[in-house]
Amino acid sequence: MRNHFHLALETSEANLVAGMQWLQATYANRFNRMRGEQGHLFQGRYRALVIGDEGALGMVCDYIHLNPVRAGIVSLEALACYRFSSYWFLRHPGERPPFLRVESALAEAGITSDNSAGWTAYEQRLKAEMDRGGDPLRKYLHLDHGWAIGSDAFKAALIADHAPVGRARAWTLPGAKQMRAVQWEEALARALTVLKRNLEQAVREPKSAVWKLALATWMKDTVHARSNWLSERLNLGNPTEVSRNLSRYRSQQQAKDPTWTILTATFST
Repeated sequence: MRNHFHLALETSEANLVAGMQWLQATYANRFNRMRGEQGHLFQGRYRALVIGDEGALGMVCDYIHLNPVRAGIVSLEALACYRFSSYWFLRHPGERPPFLRVESALAEAGITSDNSAGWTAYEQRLKAEMDRGGDPLRKYLHLDHGWAIGSDAFKAALIADHAPVGRARAWTLPGAKQMRAVQWEEALARALTVLKRNLEQAVREPKSAVWKLALATWMKDTVHARSNWLSERLNLGNPTEVSRNLSRYRSQQQAKDPTWTILTATFST
């Protein structure tokens, strides 16, 4: 791109930081020597997003390849001639550097042949993406936001596997709102299983059903779920009504409520 770059990297080890430090420092030093300049070349730290499941890697490759087209740098018809993109190497296999694996983009796009027929099929895929608006990642967060690309289940598993570091990172980035919702959904599913209830029952039963108030109170106390989210998921009325009903539950019912006893006894161990 004119003032930045995108890379889709696969690494078998947790060495992204060291690798990016080497790449950017080496590039900046060589650039400065060639131009006779000094100082920093890149304005800030790179942004890294973890790429997950459901074909997310293929979508990222599509996004990167279409970026020059969306920016008006080159037309889609001339993209194959654009030398500042890995897309050029599709039709020039003899020029590919050893580290470049174009089969990742092809395979994730459902294309098994790294040949003329496969390249043409991939070109048609990109044309179809442009016809749909040119944003292959519309299903996920935009690349300028969030901390990971993939399903909510993938992100939840990632946080669980790498907590507390992953959880802290998610909370400090623009994806925090989404990740809070993932955590709340996980906690809600666990609690409903323990209570032998389901969301269909929550929708059908009254807003003031004691078990729903106990569950909402527990969600607030343990994972800090917000009233508007609880209201929507458990059919508890408007957020103001939720707060009022939960206050009444705490003062009048919580101490002797068996549902509250089950939740606290189960999840305190």
